[in-house]
Amino acid sequence: MGIADDAVEVRAQGWRLLAALHGHLETALEKALTSAVSLSVVEYTVMDALRRQDGWHMRMQQLSRAAALSASATTRLVNRLEDRGLLTRVLCADDRRGVYTELTPAGHALLTEATPVHDTALAEALNEAERLPELADLVDQVRGAAKV
Repeated sequence: MGIADDAVEVRAQGWRLLAALHGHLETALEKALTSAVSLSVVEYTVMDALRRQDGWHMRMQQLSRAAALSASATTRLVNRLEDRGLLTRVLCADDRRGVYTELTPAGHALLTEATPVHDTALAEALNEAERLPELADLVDQVRGAAKV
């Protein structure tokens, strides 16, 4: 194996570790959020992204990026959350072609209820992952990055 091959393997191993940690965290969050407040991880992510915006609204393209979803997946997700009364769409005042998605009062209330569930499950899942020798260094890096 040459130097270039070694670099490829290091990147591949890093990617596998990142994927393993992501899978571990997502599974724990999905279980906690679904059982406690009937939200999936991606639903929580979208609603949390909206809450972090002034006025609690975003354009669909921004929401897609924030949730790491395709445009069509974001549309389907927003439709489901809108059907549940958690989100609504409004026309942009200065660009009639633009549509914002925003939290409804019910969406904000559910998100307020879901946040401690999410935060506790995330902390517990990170603690579990930290006890796995192959993930311990990555968990330390994630925790260090979160303090920045």
